[in-house]
Amino acid sequence: MSSAQRTRRNCFTASPLDRCAEYRANPDWLTAQRVSPAARFLAFDQDGCAPIAGAGVCWLDGAAIAATAATNFLGQLDGVPVFTLREPVSHAMLPSATWSSLRRIAMELERAEAGLVAYARALANWQDATRHCAYCGMPLALIDGGHRARCAQCQRLHFPRTDAAIIVIVEHNDACLLGRQAAWPAGQYSTLAGFVEPGESLADAVRREVREETGIEVVDCDFHSSQPWPFPASLMLGFTAQASGRAITLTDGELEDARWFTASAIKAGLGDGSLRLSSPLSISYRLIEHWLRERAGVELEKLPRAG
Repeated sequence: MSSAQRTRRNCFTASPLDRCAEYRANPDWLTAQRVSPAARFLAFDQDGCAPIAGAGVCWLDGAAIAATAATNFLGQLDGVPVFTLREPVSHAMLPSATWSSLRRIAMELERAEAGLVAYARALANWQDATRHCAYCGMPLALIDGGHRARCAQCQRLHFPRTDAAIIVIVEHNDACLLGRQAAWPAGQYSTLAGFVEPGESLADAVRREVREETGIEVVDCDFHSSQPWPFPASLMLGFTAQASGRAITLTDGELEDARWFTASAIKAGLGDGSLRLSSPLSISYRLIEHWLRERAGVELEKLPRAG
C-alpha cells in the first residue's frame, strides 16, 4: 500500500471537494457561485458545532440566509458551490438538527462529509485567530473567499496557517515504543509526536522528538501517511522508525511513562483492559495498526477489547 493510499484511510482525508483554488481571486466568479440557486451553505453555532441529521450534514440554501451574510467559499461538490457562514447561527435556524462537535462528527458521519466539515472548521479557526496584522497591528480584511487576509494599512497578505507535527511509531526488533501523558485516562498509550521546528527536516524532527521525550536514538525513519488535524490547525505527518536500542530515559517531562510493547503485550493489554490506545480517529491508531499487521500479522480491529 502506498503512502497516498494509507493517507486516504486516515480520518478527515476523504473529501471529494474540488477546492477551485484557481478561481478564488476572481470576485465576479465568486459572486456567481454565491448567488447560484444550487449553492449550499454550512453553518456552525457559537461553540463551533455543525448541524447533523441522521448520517449527514444539514445544509442551508441561499433563500434561508441574508444576501449580505459573510461567507467562506469552500469549493464545488459535484459542481455544486459550497460555502460556510462566517458568523455563528442560532439552533432555531435548523430546529430538527443535532448540533455536533467535529470529534463527534468524525465518528458519526460518512468520511467524505467529515473531511469537508473539518476543512470548514480549520479555515474558521485560522480566521478567528488572525484578526490583526502581525506586522503593524491593524485590522485584517478577508479576501479570496476567506482564504487570504489583507492588512488595511500596510497591505500585507496573510495566509491560513498549518502547524506541521510529526507522529511516529518507533520499533526495535519485536517491540514498538509507546508513551503516555499524565492527563490521559489510566492505561492509555500512544505513539510519540511533536511539532516541527524552524529550519528542521521531517526526519530531523522525528529523531529530535523521540530523543527529547524518551532518550531513544532513531537510526532511520520512513514516511507513512498524513492527516489534517484541525484542533485547531495541525498537519500530522506520520512515520515509522527504527531505534538503536531500548534504554528509555524520560528527559523533557512531556511523558509520564514510555514503554516497549510487543504485539502479544498489546493484544493482552487490550483484552484485559490494562491498555487503551488512541481513538481510531487519529493517525496514531493507524500507525499502531500498520505496525501490528506488518510485524506480527495481527489485525488491530479484530482484537478483543475488555468491556
